[in-house]
Amino acid sequence: MKISARVGQVPPSMTLAISAKAKAMKAQGIDVCSFSAGEPDFGTPQHVVEAAKRALDEGKTRYGPVAGEPQLRQAIAYKLQTENQLDYAAENVQVTNGGKQSLFNAILALVDPGDEVIVPAPYWVSYPEMVKLAQGVPVIVSTTAQTQFKITPERLKAAISPKTKLFVLNSPSNPTGVVYTPDEIRALAEVVLEAGIWVISDEIYEKILYDGAEHLSIGSVSPQVRDRTITSNGFAKAFSMTGWRVGYLAAPVELIKATSTLQSHSTSNVCTFAQYGAIAALQSPESPGCIEEMRSSFAKRRAYVLDRIHSIPGLSAPTPNGAFYVFVDIASMGLSSLEFCDRLLEEYHVAAVPGIAFGTDTCLRLSYATEMSAIEKGMDRLEKFVRSLQ
Repeated sequence: MKISARVGQVPPSMTLAISAKAKAMKAQGIDVCSFSAGEPDFGTPQHVVEAAKRALDEGKTRYGPVAGEPQLRQAIAYKLQTENQLDYAAENVQVTNGGKQSLFNAILALVDPGDEVIVPAPYWVSYPEMVKLAQGVPVIVSTTAQTQFKITPERLKAAISPKTKLFVLNSPSNPTGVVYTPDEIRALAEVVLEAGIWVISDEIYEKILYDGAEHLSIGSVSPQVRDRTITSNGFAKAFSMTGWRVGYLAAPVELIKATSTLQSHSTSNVCTFAQYGAIAALQSPESPGCIEEMRSSFAKRRAYVLDRIHSIPGLSAPTPNGAFYVFVDIASMGLSSLEFCDRLLEEYHVAAVPGIAFGTDTCLRLSYATEMSAIEKGMDRLEKFVRSLQ
């Protein structure tokens, strides 16, 4: 069978592959400590589950509007207005099958063959591949630990060409956990506006912040910037609803109409009763407490992981102010990130994601979205492996 060239140029997701390998080893009875999963280890809040159950009992099992249930679109618009200072109405919102589809929809709707899309590295694994599938050209701009893996306005400006259509911004970041300060966001917004390009702002981790870090949506900087901003978000991380597959896109109406057309020919509507769980997630007074309980646990785990990393000779990592990842520098180990992670899993039964998956081969990503006992055991094993290399 001859597979299309379009698919042939896109590798499978390395993060999902490693997570699957770790699960397969566990199924064989091997004691694996996994730092690979990009999902909270908490259950979905009970009030969200109950809302979905009620929706099922009420017969909310039919096809729904492609762009999302009207009540959910309105709730998302209200959330964006009140929490993010983004002046969007329900018509500016599309509900998607997870945050991933919101990004894919936007890129397909905006990018023509040959258009350039600026992607700072380290990047979430799917950004460049989505651009390729749209026949665009990902322009990877490397960053370093010295700038906390953030792209600077100067580097963004230097990467812009006459072919640039779009800039991808992710804060808080996967895989680094870094959060752009409000001043840094405003400086990047100036470059976007001056160049007349679009920006996709992936804000899926906005609720998971530490040490007083502040999240600022780039579209809130000014009405002019908002009109060049596509905001992507979802319910997976903040509400531990990864399997529910409910995300959303907020953008100018013309773009939402275009992405809805795409979705009408791909997945149609998002699971109807899941959307009613999402409504409860946004509107229930119980939700903030559930988010804070999870965030507080992540903060304790983060502190422990950072302390352990800093105590292991040869390893270092910038302090993440958001999400639930630490991006560890392994440059002094003398191994590629893929070889390091493969040996770590095979020999010490610890699953981590090689930095090459994120465009940075001198690092690896550790997720601390797992219980503390597994983190403690896994860090012990990681330290033994590192010392065996020295």
